Amino acid sequence: MKPLISVILILTSVVMMAQQKTISRKELLKTAIDQKVNSTEIQKITMAAGQGAPEHLHPCPVLGIINSGEAVFQIEGQQKVILHEGDAFYEPKNVKILHFDNASAEKPLVFTAIYLKEGSEENIKLIK
Repeated sequence: MKPLISVILILTSVVMMAQQKTISRKELLKTAIDQKVNSTEIQKITMAAGQGAPEHLHPCPVLGIINSGEAVFQIEGQQKVILHEGDAFYEPKNVKILHFDNASAEKPLVFTAIYLKEGSEENIKLIK
């Protein structure tokens, strides 16, 4: 009987530990993308304190997430928003991005960009 009691105690401990470890999910972004995706390119991008990106567009849709810092983000025709660490963003294909700037004058901005490509299009086009 003692081995059976030991097995029961072990199984009870395993079940209790499994119940304490849960998977948590938080939706960051949900968007429709109107294109076939044949490949992706993922880049970690760092912008210096106070640095801003010039006006630009992307020939492919871009999804991203802020790893650290804060960004001032504005798509043409929309309001400026501040993206914080952990926030996700979407830059539509061939739409002017007026601002993607580091909001901090002291700290770098680090984000991950995922380029969703149909073919061999460029990642970014600067607008003169």
